[in-house]
Amino acid sequence: MVRKQKILVTGGTGYIGSHTVVELLAAGFEVIIADSFFNSNKEVLAGIKEITKVETEFIEMDFCNEKSVDQLFEKHPDFDAVIHFAAFKAVGESVANPLLYYKNNLFSLVNLLKKCIISKVDNIIFSSSCTVYGNPDSLPVSENAAIKLAESPYGNTKQIGEEILRDTVKSSDLKVIALRYFNPIGAHDTAAIGELPLGIPNNLVPFITQTAIGLREKITVFGDDYSTPDGSCVRDYIHVVDIAKAHVIACQRLLDQKNKANYEVFNLGTGNGNSVLEVIKTFEKVSGKLLNYMIGNRRAGDVEQVYADTKFANEELGWKAERNLENMLSTAWEWEESISLKK
Repeated sequence: MVRKQKILVTGGTGYIGSHTVVELLAAGFEVIIADSFFNSNKEVLAGIKEITKVETEFIEMDFCNEKSVDQLFEKHPDFDAVIHFAAFKAVGESVANPLLYYKNNLFSLVNLLKKCIISKVDNIIFSSSCTVYGNPDSLPVSENAAIKLAESPYGNTKQIGEEILRDTVKSSDLKVIALRYFNPIGAHDTAAIGELPLGIPNNLVPFITQTAIGLREKITVFGDDYSTPDGSCVRDYIHVVDIAKAHVIACQRLLDQKNKANYEVFNLGTGNGNSVLEVIKTFEKVSGKLLNYMIGNRRAGDVEQVYADTKFANEELGWKAERNLENMLSTAWEWEESISLKK
């Protein structure tokens, strides 16, 4: 019997991590999930099993704890690749508590890389972000764009994380693909997993769906005086399942030794920009719900507008986003309704 290739997914009960686990299992990989549940829920594991019919091994741990990382690799010395999601990810929270973000996002990465090198686990997919581009000089933004001063500590941890990886690749056998995703939204078509923030959401779409379901009184649009068509911030929203599939493709690229360099970077976006107000109006259209929203002040750390040049990912990685904004928002709403029914 041929051994299945084994993938470690750190932060695998998180939003993007859980959807990636589902796609990895569908592609025939063995998956080990490791997570601390700091910003996720144990119920996600049941959702993954409901979709895949597979009992996935789960290890509760914090990658900032070096001893725990050692124990993980002692138990599983034969990982073929690692997909590293485990990180804090809220822009506003990082502005308010930068040291929390620098400690968690960077210590966890360093601990993981040290153990990967010792254990000769050479293939790593890194969860990066379009925040590394800051306020870009031109749009759409390509992988060759200048890395600007980060607008938030969160964005800076992604910039520094990429620098750590780039330097480490030069002094080791590691092969890394950094995936810079734009704004993931939506949920799995089964509504068994989706975005489930603990406490008040930091991202737009869960705040929209929670307002529509009655959990939040109103949405605040942070600024309507930007130099955009309607004055609100513009982002490249992309379905989380499209992003998950890109991780499987990138992982297979490394395992098949199809990478062109030992450190590669790809944008994951649709190539289209939508404003906050556009997203609100589109949600109202697909859900039939009118949203209570108000215009507030600009939020510290927010970039005015950013959307991806996806040509390199489309042509070199062989991946392309397939879903439109209506589908993203309708699946997000179905997920919110399913959560409401379970309460």
